[in-house]
Parts: sequence; structure tokens; C-alpha cells
Amino acid sequence: MKCKHKTLKKQAYSLSVAPMMDWTDRHCRVLHRMLTRRSLLYTEMVTTGAVMHGDRERLLGFSPVEHPVALQLGGSEPADLAEAARIGEAEGYDEINLNVGCPSDRVQSGRFGACLMREPELVAECMAAISAAVKVPATVKCRIGVDDQDPEESLFRLVELCANAGVTTFVVHARKAWLKGLSPKENRDIPPLDYPLVWRLKRERPELTIVINGGIATLEEAEAHLANVDGVMLGRAAYHTPLVLAEADARIFGEGEAVDPFAAVAAYRDYVGSELARGTHLAAMTRHMLGLFHGRPGARAWRRILTVEGVKAGAGLEVIDRALAAIAERAASGLEAQGVAGGLEAGEAA
Repeated sequence: MKCKHKTLKKQAYSLSVAPMMDWTDRHCRVLHRMLTRRSLLYTEMVTTGAVMHGDRERLLGFSPVEHPVALQLGGSEPADLAEAARIGEAEGYDEINLNVGCPSDRVQSGRFGACLMREPELVAECMAAISAAVKVPATVKCRIGVDDQDPEESLFRLVELCANAGVTTFVVHARKAWLKGLSPKENRDIPPLDYPLVWRLKRERPELTIVINGGIATLEEAEAHLANVDGVMLGRAAYHTPLVLAEADARIFGEGEAVDPFAAVAAYRDYVGSELARGTHLAAMTRHMLGLFHGRPGARAWRRILTVEGVKAGAGLEVIDRALAAIAERAASGLEAQGVAGGLEAGEAA
């Protein structure tokens, strides 16, 4: 068991997809897995109370194809986090991650998320409890600081205390969170990024696995960061333009070739069919596909068909098929137009 997770740590952390509330549900993660077999996927943040007392199938259920997949927890009570972590491990998750980065008011009122940056001793106590409760890796996702904190002090102090508690992997969103005055959306854009600080953390703590997050939109940017840290976490870019993941296995992990989006849709279609049979509404799954053909001919028709027809009562796989047909038709028209233009140019040259 230990060797398995050591291998996971060295390989999967090179690229991961961030946990995003209301976005990275189990359907989204299956779609992402159709595009990359190697990247580490994260759940949405789930509170300890929900894990212990809620509907576990709805909150924690996931498809076996999602592995490797990490469960992200929200909480600040060590005993509750330990129990939630045990439940997550029993459900089959490959990692337990503690959220010390979400800045929303709801999270702050529950005394978890980014406000815990002010209580590094408590975070270390929580991580010690999680680590003692499970055999899978226990990791931290944090900011570099909050409000008027000095990032050099807040980040390094948190990492030091958690490392002393046995944590070896940290995912660092390379910007502060302003808990007062900025919305969660503004906290993703307005506080300036400080990538060099995260790089420095890796230089000064080379024995730790450091994953960088925040504002990274392309694999080119990810490759540049990998010269300074162990891993890169993609967030909104992976959701809004999921084809960024299609080249991840080839470019980041050195395996295979880029995944064809039509092949990814075909694989996801099989999953959608099985979920429809279980009573899942089509729109709950197709909403994650809207950006799949972003920037390609027919992308607007693809989004329109999935959005308008996918929400109708009784909508099924035929909606995906119609959307795919629209993409294929536009692609064929584009190739035909290119062929005509190429023929004219060749004739003119002759």
C-alpha cells in the first residue's frame, strides 16, 4: 500500500485539476478522466459534517474510472477531520486534502478554508489527526496568506508546522485571499500572484512536494512552472477549456498522444448512458461539456444544442449526438472550404 501511494505522489502530482465548488462533481471528473489518464483529480470541498452525517452516496460516490482522485475536506475540528478522512479512505479515495484556501463567507463562518491561514498551529493539529487516521497521503491546499499577513511569514510558518506534523505535500495557490472586501470571484483575480515565493518554498524545502496553483491557463505555462516545483494544478482553464487536458498525458507525463475530443465524447457518452439509466438528468452531465470544442468551428452550435435541448424533460443521448453532428458538419464545411481555396491557389500559381 505504501509503495502504491509513493508512486502516485511522484507521478500524478505533475498535473492536477483543482477542486471547484459546484463544478468538479463526479460527472465533471469522469469527463476530465476521458481526456487525461494520469492527472490527479480533486473533488469539490466537502465539510466534515456532511461526510459524517449526510448522504454519502451522493456526496462521496464516484466512478472507478476517476482514479487517481483526491477527497478535499473542509473543517477545523481534528477529531471530525480524522473521522471524515477515515470515511473517505474507506470509500476508496487516493488522497485526503484539507482546504485552507477557500475565502467564501460561508466557509469563514464555519471556521475553515482560508481563514485557517491565521491559525497554523490548528491546521498542523488537524493534519496530524488526519495523517494518524489514514494510510493514504494527507495533503494541504492553502493560500500564501490572508489580509494583512506577510506571505513570507504566513506561508512558511504553515508549511513548517504541517511538515513537522508529517505532511509532505502542499498545493499552494500563489496569491493572498482578502477575507474582507472581496468576493470569492474577486479573490481569484484581484490579489496579485506571487509565483517566485512558491518557487522559493520548494528551493528551501526540497524534501517536500510543492504543487503550484493560480492563474495557470496552458500546458506551456505548466511546463515552465515544473522547472521550479513538483506539480501544477489547473483550475478554471481545465473547466472552461477542457481540451487543455487532452495533451497532458503526452506533454507532461510523456505517455501516448493527445486525446481526440470526439473519442473523449464517445467514451463519456457511455458513462452518460449508464447514468441516465440510473435517473440522472442529462443536463447535470452535459453542462461540463460546454467548453469542450471552444475555439473550434461549430462550438456555438455545440453549446446551444447541449444547453437548450439538454434541459428538456426526457432528454437523452440523442442530444449529444445532434451536438456532435453539428460539430462534424462545421468541420467538414471548413475542410471543404480550405480545399476549394487551396485548389484556386494552386490553379493561380500554375
